[in-house]
Amino acid sequence: MKFNTKLLHDVPSVDPLTGAASLPKYQVSTYHQEDIFNKQKYTYTRFGNPTIEALENGIATLENANFGLAFSSGMAAITAALMTLQTGDHVIAPKDIYGGAYQLIHDFLPNYGISSVFLEEMTAEEIGQNLKPNTKMIYIETPSNPLLKITDIREVVSIAKKFQLKTVIDNTFMTPIGQTPLDLGVDMVIHSATKFINGHSDVVAGLVATNDEKIFSALKKRQVTFGSILGPEDAWLVLRGLKTLGIRFERSTENAKKIAEFLATNEAVKKVYYPGLATHEKSTVHFSQAQSGGAVLSFDLGSRQAVADFFKNLTIPISAVSLGGVESILSYPATMSHACMSKQDRLAAGVTDGLVRLSVGIEDIEDLLDDLSNSLHQVEVMNIDE
Repeated sequence: MKFNTKLLHDVPSVDPLTGAASLPKYQVSTYHQEDIFNKQKYTYTRFGNPTIEALENGIATLENANFGLAFSSGMAAITAALMTLQTGDHVIAPKDIYGGAYQLIHDFLPNYGISSVFLEEMTAEEIGQNLKPNTKMIYIETPSNPLLKITDIREVVSIAKKFQLKTVIDNTFMTPIGQTPLDLGVDMVIHSATKFINGHSDVVAGLVATNDEKIFSALKKRQVTFGSILGPEDAWLVLRGLKTLGIRFERSTENAKKIAEFLATNEAVKKVYYPGLATHEKSTVHFSQAQSGGAVLSFDLGSRQAVADFFKNLTIPISAVSLGGVESILSYPATMSHACMSKQDRLAAGVTDGLVRLSVGIEDIEDLLDDLSNSLHQVEVMNIDE
């Protein structure tokens, strides 16, 4: 079964009680118990709910996983995964990583006696040089946020299996249609479902998929105990968004590749970061584990002032935190996704004052290219005037 058919017919969408073509929102906190001395499936929504469970089964289906869990945000999902570590453990992660994940690892995990190291490149050599006797987890993003760096998933899995480490990947940028890391041996796959999976900028949600029952049990315990389960209303909205993920992501990735090619030839742009370009240093590795270049790209305009001029003259993309909506979303990592990092750490990670991230939507490509071209022309004019 191909992906779009899978989205419509393998992800739970039909109500088994009535046959309704849209699964109902079980907007309920508690459930009547016929027999208080024997367990029943649903008792309290923090422990489980039919609508939420449908979404959890859905992400498991799409990631070819045995188990799925839905969380109240992408960060809640990341937190649950990282909090499977114990006092005394050590985690390896990339420097180029979502700012919230960086902050959790850097600022909060040490309070629980969990140490870490952030690597410039997640290569076998660098990982090998930073392994410690207490290393228990390797956490990766590929493509990374915001520099679209590529990590060889198979290489990381090979090292992890050799040293009996857990592997976690944030697959938000690629979605299950673009990349299925569990098939490559990863232990836990995380999504900020706020992004492409929901796709309409109206929900905050997180998902985790795994094939390991022990990991699932540990995550479930944290989901319940931390009170971080997704609400039924949001679960229903994500289920609705999932139905069009395939066609949305396909259109967005087509647009992104054309925009990346255009930006790569524009004199106002200093550098383009997009694994779908043949010039990307790890494009070959990326396409050995992914189906497309994805719908997110970043580019450097050289200075904060150039960024200000660029944003000021755009008319189509919205300027906002987040990504993955049907509309194009332009972000400034220095003050948005990576604002929680110190300037020193941010610059060390390559997040410069000239860096812009673009999540490409499903608009007509001609309109997007015209808008970008006009705005970049203004950047060039301002630089000449200066």
